[in-house]
Amino acid sequence: MDMSTKPAVSRGDVAIPQKIVDARVIVTCPGRNFVTLKIVTDQGVHGVGDATLNGRELAVVSYLRDHVIPCLIGRDAHRIEDIWQYLYRGAYWRGGPVGMSAIAAVDMALWDIKGKVAGLPVYQLMGGRCRDGVMVYGHANGESIDATLAAAKEYAALGYKAIRLQCAVPGLPSTYGVSKDKLFYEPADADLPTENLWSTEAYMRVVPELFARARAELGDDVHLLHDVHHRLTPIEAARLGKDLEAYRLFWLEDAVVAENQENFRLIRQHTTIPLAVGEIFSSIWDCKDLIQNQLIDYIRATVVHAGGLTHLRKIAAFADIHNVRTGCHGATDLSPVSMAAALNFDVSIPNFGIQEYMRHTDATDAVFPHAYRFEDGYLHVNETPGLGVDIDEDLAGEFPYRRAYLPVNRLRDGTMYHW
Repeated sequence: MDMSTKPAVSRGDVAIPQKIVDARVIVTCPGRNFVTLKIVTDQGVHGVGDATLNGRELAVVSYLRDHVIPCLIGRDAHRIEDIWQYLYRGAYWRGGPVGMSAIAAVDMALWDIKGKVAGLPVYQLMGGRCRDGVMVYGHANGESIDATLAAAKEYAALGYKAIRLQCAVPGLPSTYGVSKDKLFYEPADADLPTENLWSTEAYMRVVPELFARARAELGDDVHLLHDVHHRLTPIEAARLGKDLEAYRLFWLEDAVVAENQENFRLIRQHTTIPLAVGEIFSSIWDCKDLIQNQLIDYIRATVVHAGGLTHLRKIAAFADIHNVRTGCHGATDLSPVSMAAALNFDVSIPNFGIQEYMRHTDATDAVFPHAYRFEDGYLHVNETPGLGVDIDEDLAGEFPYRRAYLPVNRLRDGTMYHW
């Protein structure tokens, strides 16, 4: 696989700058929309970064094309930290998912370039391996408890050591996490937002039954996870945590809305179930109090939405001294570029916990040829210089952008609710 690798170039004891001469945004939809930034240097080395923000992709495209790329031309691609600070501190309107996803794409592409110039995979530039493989979890879901457990057993047969369980809520026409296609779940499902119905009461009745049966049928050796998707109040989440404690979940994810960090303090007072949150966080400031007060056990910030590898490593280092481990979001709304970057991050930090892994379609894998692989419950990076992923621009051009929104949620009485 051609990753445009060049050997390290130096002039005496000073590395020759890699001057950025081109940067362009590529939007493609091989089953779902992805936004990719490609940066090219005057030495002929290119790097790629993921800028996908599900349901708001074109906002990041504009931010990159109209505001970021003009500031990159002529800069030395080796100056990763300085460019990160320039794009973050230099913008008066800083932070947020659009701006940080754009910065993340630049950051990933620059690390990709640096690895290719050095002739090393990115994880080697970050201190080398802390582990041989990255434990991942798969998504088992179904229209009933029986169907969910059947899917979970299929994942276990594939070698997964950790499985997230979601099942349909009786009486509701649709349920978050339950998909028609069991491997390639895509919640952005319509040209305008689908309106779903929600009932906390019905949900709270079915989930304990799901996990009671799961632990009985799957045994004690598989890790079990569950995603609430921000839909409970703190006291409801505390009650659910108490109901699930006997089944020893690996974590309860996004139990309450993430913006109010004090919510987690109330949950902590009532249950010992491990708590995970953070896939919608944009920076360390979104999770600082949660981490330093040890109100969570896993931080799920992503390489694409939290400012790239440069910033995510700072979040992980801060979490490490507070006994919080990582559990990065890795759904199919992140391209293989993000997954490759996440894996280089995962193998190089001491406080890694687990990596979400949803398989991409064959079309997506063809557009984004990559070097990582799944084996016996783990994802593995190899020694390909850079991130170990690329984009086939010609093939990407065959899949034009298609508008797709994430759903919205209403209670049964019509009240707008958290999706």
